[in-house]
Amino acid sequence: MTAITEVQSLADWRGEEFTGGTERKFSLTEVHQAEVIAAVDAVDAAGLALTDISRENFPLPTLGPFLKRLTTELMDGRGFGLVQGVPVAELSEGQRDIAAVGIGCHVGYVVPQNPGKAALLHVRDVGADPRVPTTRSYQHSQKLGYHADPTDIVALLCIRPAKSGGLSTIVSSVAVHNEIVRIRPDLAEVLYQPWWFDLRTGDGPDSFRAHPVYIAHGDGRISVRYGPDYMRSAQRGAHVPPLTADQVEAMAVLDRLTNDPRFVFAMDLHAGDMQFLNNHVVLHSRTAYEDHPEPERRRDLIRLWLDDDRNPNASARTVVED
Repeated sequence: MTAITEVQSLADWRGEEFTGGTERKFSLTEVHQAEVIAAVDAVDAAGLALTDISRENFPLPTLGPFLKRLTTELMDGRGFGLVQGVPVAELSEGQRDIAAVGIGCHVGYVVPQNPGKAALLHVRDVGADPRVPTTRSYQHSQKLGYHADPTDIVALLCIRPAKSGGLSTIVSSVAVHNEIVRIRPDLAEVLYQPWWFDLRTGDGPDSFRAHPVYIAHGDGRISVRYGPDYMRSAQRGAHVPPLTADQVEAMAVLDRLTNDPRFVFAMDLHAGDMQFLNNHVVLHSRTAYEDHPEPERRRDLIRLWLDDDRNPNASARTVVED
């Protein structure tokens, strides 16, 4: 294997750089909010399905150009952004779904998230036991390991935060990569070899897939695919080999660095905040949280999976829930 080297990228950042807390934030103006509400009303009145929403039938005359620039920042810049002030309080539950998809369409192509080809899902604690191998990370309230989702972009629209906890934290997978190259080049090579992941779709062989943690592209970029919870649960697969000593050590180093305060940037999401992350260069996590007892006050985030629609093959993606 060719020696692994550091990657030069705008996405190589550390959380400690962002002491002001205002980086990559954009607050909607009253004009932007009015555009969102008008577009939602038009889609709602037409009775369009979420899967039929597009830039054309969800026009955002002044907000749309900003969201287009946000796509560039996500894919070619730092890899993250936060839009604040989405008018969720003025919308019904169904209209909030419309708003999330409509805004997302201006950033990328909406990718189906499960076998039912849903345009979105709600991240809520439904009482699922995180110790059960087929439980999804969005179904419980416990802390999540740093991970990347399987599309170009993941977006989260906060409808309601938790009573306490549930802090969203992100790290640059490029910065972590480069640090590993510097301190443990031997383990960097291990991360470019195949690893087994649990898709949690069942117990058969189709529920498990092997691919590297890091992939190098010909243009000098890299992509990450990491998820310690899903990698460890892959060990339940009858045909999945045990983790090697090098893999165990590599995961330990990855987990130590991704939880290192020097690398972590926290984003405390409030109602109306919409977070966008580039899954190729950013890993994300969430702290454990406690919910309000009343159902109507419980934590609720809308998750979208998006592909960069500047890629002509983006609309061809078919994703089974991960």
